[in-house]
Amino acid sequence: MCGLTGWLNWNQTSAEQLPILKEMTETLTHRGTDDQGFFMNSHVAFGHQRLAVIDPEKGKQPMTVKKAGCSYTIAYNGELYNTEDLRNELVKDGFTFNTTCDTEVLVMSYVKWGKECLDRLNGIFAFAIWDDEQEELFIARDRLGVKPMFYSEVNGQLLFASEIKALLKHPNIQPIVDREGLSEVLGLGPSRTPGHGLFKQINELRAGHALSCSTTGVKIWRYWNLKSEEHTDSFDETVEKVRFLFKDAVERQLVSDVPLSTFLSGGIDSSAITAIASNYYKENGKGILPTFSVDYKGNDQYFEKSKFQPNSDADFKSLIVDRFKTNHEDLFISEEDLAGYLKEAVLLRDQPGMADVDSSLLWFCKQVKNETTVSLSGECADEIFGGYPWFQDDFNQDGEGFPWIRSLQLREDLLNSKWKNRLNIQDYAMERYKQTVNETPLLTGEAPKEQKRREMFYVNMQWFMAQLLDRKDRMSMGATLEVRVPFADHHLVEYVWNVPWEMKQADGYEKGLLRKALEGYLPEEVLYRKKSPYPKTFQPKYTSLVVSMMEEVLSKQDAPLFELLDKNKVEQLVHTQGEEFKEPWYGQLMTGPQLLAHLWQINAWLEHYNVQIEA
Repeated sequence: MCGLTGWLNWNQTSAEQLPILKEMTETLTHRGTDDQGFFMNSHVAFGHQRLAVIDPEKGKQPMTVKKAGCSYTIAYNGELYNTEDLRNELVKDGFTFNTTCDTEVLVMSYVKWGKECLDRLNGIFAFAIWDDEQEELFIARDRLGVKPMFYSEVNGQLLFASEIKALLKHPNIQPIVDREGLSEVLGLGPSRTPGHGLFKQINELRAGHALSCSTTGVKIWRYWNLKSEEHTDSFDETVEKVRFLFKDAVERQLVSDVPLSTFLSGGIDSSAITAIASNYYKENGKGILPTFSVDYKGNDQYFEKSKFQPNSDADFKSLIVDRFKTNHEDLFISEEDLAGYLKEAVLLRDQPGMADVDSSLLWFCKQVKNETTVSLSGECADEIFGGYPWFQDDFNQDGEGFPWIRSLQLREDLLNSKWKNRLNIQDYAMERYKQTVNETPLLTGEAPKEQKRREMFYVNMQWFMAQLLDRKDRMSMGATLEVRVPFADHHLVEYVWNVPWEMKQADGYEKGLLRKALEGYLPEEVLYRKKSPYPKTFQPKYTSLVVSMMEEVLSKQDAPLFELLDKNKVEQLVHTQGEEFKEPWYGQLMTGPQLLAHLWQINAWLEHYNVQIEA
């Protein structure tokens, strides 16, 4: 993958501003260490950091192509999985190509079809194109938001970047966070409202949206959304269609000119990807598929079963490795590394994240990068097929808000008196929840309970899935590793969206439809195991490390955390190792040491970004 940044400033851009552009671009070095490139004219400036995956020699960016006397320049982050289909169609129309990379195919698709090219793209992407003839900047982001894009309109200038940190390097952008931004961090964190950039001057280009900027101004529109329609396929037809769409998605995402692997936890999702990828490798003479898993040193000794984590993954993972003969490597992170990577994880996300759930993934990606440059991962299956507890039979979602944030009262109780009076994070969170519910594309005539469940699927995709995709992008790019997510293929997502719950929950299993579609691919023991989420550490040593880190924060007179939170209450939390906080801060697993680590990350974020709080 890559990183891009730049701006549009009419007749105000010149070579003297190149140092600013370079500084902005270099904040994205982790996203691509293979090459750096720049493009400037009197209107626009593009900076690009490249991770070379396809056609390393000729695919340099920014890339300018000429057609019929007009020039078009692109800076692009992502991967197209239908590159050859598009190339063949364009060749038939008389287009010629100088590279084998998808960058040239993407910009030529724009030349041919204009902004409607978005309807033809199958992939993960965020890109900017300068159309010299139209004197227009065109920016777009993929349908599910796998690749990030942020922008800012300030002083008649439009700035954009893959990550917030690049925008903050521009002299016109200040690290100001107002009450709304604080409500995001303290009320909704580590998630974020779609379109919100936390900082006052910064916005996110939402998933499935595009932006154009010309002399007539800035226009933003949604080019893709889910469509609710009656599902008419039989159950057997549905199983076959899901099997085909998933297999097609995985195989399309195995294209790479550099070494590729899969993440393998032993869960259904990663095992399914590994099974199809391994079979494809063997059938196409590509050798043995490398696979990697992560766990914590000593976790087997301290593992505790729970409703959300009923078993460990090791035995199931071994079944997959034995069945498919992958070249597997188990990677074990130490408690010191788990705590030590907490700050880097914050800086990569530009916001407080999921504590050690982030830092462990960052460490893992760095190890995988030592062997391969591209990997496939199982994100999004639970969001699409309904694998979480909040979708199940006791489903009841009558205006209760986000089911993965049941800690709002406790969050509010942690605020100091000043911010308790100024923020109402419970109302703010409910307002954001209702806004998303109201966006849901509904199916006329659907039963009330099924409509509520459809709303929950939509909210889940816009929030929980978006947060996990953001985490995966930032931690993998922090290791300069490209991670692809086949379950986020939009053809699969569109189809499963309209499948009735009874089919998704086939035979009473969560993700029962997916299990049925994978019969014949996976061993029965893996196929019908109980879902287990991303592993967390049970090592008491990690708890002691995080407690020490928070004690250091407590010892500082000027720790910015206590401009917002009640120091005595935080001190009590640290004293009890976070156990007084009865609900998970977020999701299912952020309790105890994970909560303390998250609070430490909030303080680190406030310090590093020199956040200016606007009352």
